Amino acid sequence: MDFSIKNAQPEKVRTACVVVPVFGNRKLSDAARRIDQSSSGQLSRALKNSDFDGAPGKTLMLFDVEGIGAARVLVTGAGKNGRLNTSEFHKAVQNALTTLCSAGITDATLFVSELNATGYDEQWAATKIAALAVGAAYRFDVMKSDIGKKAGKPLSRVSLGINGKPSRQLQKALDRGRAIGEGTNLARDLGNLPPNICTPDYLAQQAKKMIRLNRLRVNVLDVAQMKKLGMGSLLAVAQGSRQPAKLICIEHRGGPAKQKPVVLVGKGVTFDTGGISLKPSSEMDEMKYDMSGAGSVFGTMHAVSAMKLPLNVVGVIPAVENMPDGQATRPGDIVTSMSGQTIEILNTDAEGRLILCDALTYAERYEPAAVIDIATLTGACVIALGKVATGLFSPDDKLASELIDAGETSWDRAWRMPVWDDYQEQLSSNFADVANIGGRPAGSVTAACFLARFARKYRWAHLDIAGTAWKSGKEKGSTGRPVPLLTQFLIKRAGW
Repeated sequence: MDFSIKNAQPEKVRTACVVVPVFGNRKLSDAARRIDQSSSGQLSRALKNSDFDGAPGKTLMLFDVEGIGAARVLVTGAGKNGRLNTSEFHKAVQNALTTLCSAGITDATLFVSELNATGYDEQWAATKIAALAVGAAYRFDVMKSDIGKKAGKPLSRVSLGINGKPSRQLQKALDRGRAIGEGTNLARDLGNLPPNICTPDYLAQQAKKMIRLNRLRVNVLDVAQMKKLGMGSLLAVAQGSRQPAKLICIEHRGGPAKQKPVVLVGKGVTFDTGGISLKPSSEMDEMKYDMSGAGSVFGTMHAVSAMKLPLNVVGVIPAVENMPDGQATRPGDIVTSMSGQTIEILNTDAEGRLILCDALTYAERYEPAAVIDIATLTGACVIALGKVATGLFSPDDKLASELIDAGETSWDRAWRMPVWDDYQEQLSSNFADVANIGGRPAGSVTAACFLARFARKYRWAHLDIAGTAWKSGKEKGSTGRPVPLLTQFLIKRAGW
């Protein structure tokens, strides 16, 4: 998508659609007033004859407005005097962009400088607008025939209309938002692909393509290499599948050579049947989204590379398929992890932590500044937080605060949960160092506590995205979360 800044007047700009805010009680913004004057009051009359009240998220499309250069005018609600909280700003911009895309508009100019989010500046607003625009134009129809594909072209050109000279900082903010949006859409693409296409090998091949497209370093470990490293826990999950496991490592070296990297570890279970502890058949198709943690790492690595972020970042993705066959791991089996700790597998459907623990041990070799793992780990987190907030677990107060703040700024929010040693007793095993489940009580917490045993040599946080990685029902599809949160966290780390 192309983003630009125009020093223009809303009534004169030639575009397919001009977007202007209107406040509560139908009070016109300066941009809306200029259009109203040029059209001899046509905008005011249309507002008076509609149910549009200026509430954030409300929109009104006007056609054939006389005396202006644009083919259409889209009015978006700006609330009382345009001072919005972050949620209202997000809703106002999101709904306006969705309306543009639904109308088949490919080119739009937004005069929304009077649409302000409390506590944030115009650069933040520009980044958010660009990211939301890329997201609003998203289509996933690669698996459809020409008959099934949506007609028309998506939104492809967005301009910010301003009164004054465009600044480099504002254009940089738009470029940053585009990178975040593209990264989020990449995560959505990978999540939405069917599991017969998006296999561990497919993810490995996509990573290798990033060497050329994103100037990233990529290394993929095969089963033999993982066996040599002692990754018995990770390989135990994959042994029931015909798809061989992969450990994918992606490096962005944007900072000084001696700078310790931030390592992102993404759960990549490309399909999860539950193994021998077979899941119910209802909605099992959604288990293709069990690699959403991996998808978010792909998306974040794309974004930081596109921005040329001056920071060292490493993505580590353990990719497997969890299937039941004659060689599959059984409940009661004991495996030895790369760390040397033995694990009694009481439930083969608690497989994410089994691949993550070896990946977390592997991350030690990077001598990381911090490690964040991202996983669709527990249904218990969905029960606790629903589809709104990602579960955040970390024993490190400072790291947790950084991630919480990044979530607020990007509006990809997380909520901190406990990861206290008090819960470790639930993971006790009579036969191994640790069991892979701790019973129904505090299921998301005990899962995080399991991972904590393998992350003691560095600063660590765990994001449980089981509730936020995808939507079900009529709007079924990947959300691409938490790419915005992770990217904002890294932007702040880089001092941008």
